[in-house]
Amino acid sequence: MLAHLIIKNIVLIDTLEINFQKGLSALTGETGAGKSILLDSLGLSLGMRADSGLVRAGQTAGSVSATYDISSSHPVFSFLQEQSLEVDTPLIFRRHLGADGKSKAYINDQPVSVALMKQAGEYLVEIHGQFDTQTLLNPKTHLGIFDGYALPDDALKPLSRCWKEWKDSKKQLDSIRNKIAQAKEDEAYFQTSLQDLEALDVGKETYEELTVLRERLMRQDKVVENIHLAREKMQEMEDSSAQVWRALENIGAEGQAMIEALDKSNIEIQEVSIMLQDLFDDIENNDYSLEEVDNRLFALKAQARKHDCEVDDLPQKMEEIAALLSAIQADDQSIVKLEKEVEENKQAYITQAKHVSSLRQKAANKLSKQVCTELIPLKLEKARFEVVVETLSEDMWKESGIDAVQFLVATNPGAQPGPLNKIASGGEMARFMLALKVVMAEKEKAMSLVFDEVDSGVGGATAAAVGERLATLSRRHQILVVTHSPQVAAMASHHLLIAKSGDDVVTTSVTPLLEEEKRREEIARMLAGAQVTGEARAAADKLLEASAA
Repeated sequence: MLAHLIIKNIVLIDTLEINFQKGLSALTGETGAGKSILLDSLGLSLGMRADSGLVRAGQTAGSVSATYDISSSHPVFSFLQEQSLEVDTPLIFRRHLGADGKSKAYINDQPVSVALMKQAGEYLVEIHGQFDTQTLLNPKTHLGIFDGYALPDDALKPLSRCWKEWKDSKKQLDSIRNKIAQAKEDEAYFQTSLQDLEALDVGKETYEELTVLRERLMRQDKVVENIHLAREKMQEMEDSSAQVWRALENIGAEGQAMIEALDKSNIEIQEVSIMLQDLFDDIENNDYSLEEVDNRLFALKAQARKHDCEVDDLPQKMEEIAALLSAIQADDQSIVKLEKEVEENKQAYITQAKHVSSLRQKAANKLSKQVCTELIPLKLEKARFEVVVETLSEDMWKESGIDAVQFLVATNPGAQPGPLNKIASGGEMARFMLALKVVMAEKEKAMSLVFDEVDSGVGGATAAAVGERLATLSRRHQILVVTHSPQVAAMASHHLLIAKSGDDVVTTSVTPLLEEEKRREEIARMLAGAQVTGEARAAADKLLEASAA
């Protein structure tokens, strides 16, 4: 529950500290005393929108700190842990607001984003304005409100998982279909490209090898002529070498060393002769003419330009194109597999969605009856409240299921139910909301509920009935109600008086009315106005006695 609130330099408030209790607390005071400032300050600490106009005139900044006395098992701690925020109890929310409109948020003195503060605050406090336009008047919120009542905890998790699996598989299928469609448009191009590369037999030789061959072919005649000349001269050398060998042999032992050197020279001459023969054979047996080499180089360069790569990279490019064409054929089979997977995931989602829908359908009638029962003591006994669950067309299915939920009301017998914002008045709206809150008390996530003038537009027995319903709610939740109704104030377990004082410097104060006499006086003022009479005090006594009974 909200245990402590410290406000500094916010509008009319200089420094204000308020302690709150369990049960129902009434906040009363004259119009303009600062009740709305108190709620704005609390909202500021819960991450609601900040306005630089909230900072007290003449001050550079204002701040609000809210302390919550809650169990360590409260779900807000799990939420904060998921956000990588480790905190202990008590939980303290603090918001610093500068006069320039910039604000900073802290949870237990750890800096957090305002958005995170707002999300965490939803686990702790729920503030209902006079007309509560953010919930009941907005049909978009009805499904979330209703599911909090109709569905067990985590009931939507399997449905959400099935939805994501269905949509993810469908997205994958659509992606492959688009890929294949694009590939098939280019398939003829890829087939022709592969045939051209295969016909060229790319990779048979490197670009450098072809270049060297071309240079040799360009001087082939000269090379052959010199090969013949070299072989002719080498033959002469061999003939001369034989004569020299015989002459050295006739010298005797002294010529033996020279003969051995000559033999080595002959071996090298023979090796050169073999190399000349190999070169000649290579030229004679070459696969290409100079013209053919030029044509091949031109064709390879053209293919390299076409595929935006080097000539020596063409073999790899050919493999890639062949793999792509194989993938196109394989993808046709993968589409069949994925289509089956998408359909299976869709059916799993439908099964879960129908299960959730059946729970909603059963709960809709139950909630409608319970709210109508609660409307009777709120002097709306002739009104009807209906929860309508409609099945959506497939194109409108969502992660939350196949249903649309809307709250409809009829305030007169025989009238057709219609949207709340078109049927109910402001005072009726507040009572419809209160009846719904009483029914859903066990399911409420927030521990503290704040009502701002929920009794607006009603009085007498109706106001007393509103007070009784608030008291009922306070058995499960901490309830703070800003009220001008003495009947509601009399039902409270705790009473806080909000007052404004000062001439030149105006400040707002909050005083707990702990003494019965002071509380009676405030309720009498609410009954009589500025001039409190004996009759008003007597009436106040009766209200207090009735609430205590």
